[in-house]
Amino acid sequence: MTSDAPRKPSPPLAKPLDMAQLQRLCSEIFAPWVQALDLQVRRLEGSELTLALSVTPPHVHAGGVLCGQTLMAAADSAMVLAISAQFGGFQPMTTVQLQTSFLRPVPGDAGEVQVLARVLKLGRQLVFGEIECRLPSGTLAAHATTTYALL
Repeated sequence: MTSDAPRKPSPPLAKPLDMAQLQRLCSEIFAPWVQALDLQVRRLEGSELTLALSVTPPHVHAGGVLCGQTLMAAADSAMVLAISAQFGGFQPMTTVQLQTSFLRPVPGDAGEVQVLARVLKLGRQLVFGEIECRLPSGTLAAHATTTYALL
């Protein structure tokens, strides 16, 4: 079955953003409560971006571990930045799916979590990716798969 509707063109791929530009995006595109996570861009290599998420008391719940909601917000934010890096700037997008598996708790005294976002497929309308959240020891704490719609 074919459609007569015009296809949305792929956004042009430009020179990827550098780490300083990506760090600035954190304060330009994310909501204030996400900015309060103080995500730090640590590495950009190809289609992979790594953020550091500090484990701080406001994000540790009564069980003494980092809230899953905080991990999911960091994962989603990391992927938005990874996609933006590929396009050379922020492109309007929305999260269609964020499937997260929590494999082990992040202790409230862990210090920080490394959040690695990897763009798997950059399509015309959809972008697919995966995210790993790792403890300082390198142990995988959470894994997510994502789909974003380009607007």
